[in-house]
Amino acid sequence: MTVVDNAVYVDGHRTREPASLDLTVETLRACGPGRDAFCWIGMLRPTAEDITAAEQEFGLHRLAVEDTLHGHQRPKLERYGDTEFAVLRPARYLDETEDVELGEIHLFLGRDFVITVRHADEPDLADVRKRLEADPDLLAHGPFAVFYAVLDKIVDDYGPVLDGLQDDVDQIETQVWDADPHVSRRIYQLTREVIELQRAVEPLAEIFLALRARFSKKSDDPDLELHRLFRDVFDHATRARERTEGLRSLLENILTVNSTLVAQRQNDEMTRLTEAGYDQNEQMKKVSSWAAILFTPTLVAGIYGMNFDDMPELHWAWGYPFAVGLMVLLGGLLFLIFKKRGWL
Repeated sequence: MTVVDNAVYVDGHRTREPASLDLTVETLRACGPGRDAFCWIGMLRPTAEDITAAEQEFGLHRLAVEDTLHGHQRPKLERYGDTEFAVLRPARYLDETEDVELGEIHLFLGRDFVITVRHADEPDLADVRKRLEADPDLLAHGPFAVFYAVLDKIVDDYGPVLDGLQDDVDQIETQVWDADPHVSRRIYQLTREVIELQRAVEPLAEIFLALRARFSKKSDDPDLELHRLFRDVFDHATRARERTEGLRSLLENILTVNSTLVAQRQNDEMTRLTEAGYDQNEQMKKVSSWAAILFTPTLVAGIYGMNFDDMPELHWAWGYPFAVGLMVLLGGLLFLIFKKRGWL
């Protein structure tokens, strides 16, 4: 069902519940001049035909209607003649997936009507409507009282989202110092969610500046109390924006620290591998040196072990001592050479 609630309010009290938009307009006209009457129409996932019908009945501006049909708008407050068009981005945090889910609410604010358009089930504005209906003095301020209540609801809902993100940041800090190999991916994903929330929170400052210019600060202004309420919401939004900026800066610092720690661990590993390679090379030098020293007498013994008749010194009386001495001499000479070079 597209229209989830349709009511006419007179002096802050709910008086009628028209069955269609055209009946709503007729009911407002029947209230007569001099009465603080307006209607609040709540829509959920309206079709193009529904928005077009509202455009025709209430004289909505075509550009605002197109924004509503297309969706994916940044938070803003724009004025089109006697009608103002607002876009707000509610948020909720999904702890299971560590995702920030952003919604979108559009409001058309006229002299005697307010139309809220939701493109998702959350947040449900039924509680906002009940809260306002329980306070006729506030609701008597008209469409901008509805705007205040919806804005207050959305800004308050940023608190639990920021709390959930803060918990995840605390967990990430522990993972970084524990050298968790998957922490870099988590930092990146959480930074992306914080940036998405920041895009919803930061433009609210422009909305409050426009609202500040709209309301008078004179003590006899009937909307002075509403102005004070908007200022309170602005304070909450400012804290939300500061917390969001703080989380983003903190995640950027954590990412830098993590990169530094990863690089340090890699350097330590390279140093360890280099030292291991050096030790291995020293061992190879020793093995090679002793192999060369042992190879020399083996070579001499192998040559004289061939037993050819015409070999020199084979029948010499000093042949054996000469061969053994040659083995010792060559082995000792190689030992001294390798010792001098530090291989042994």
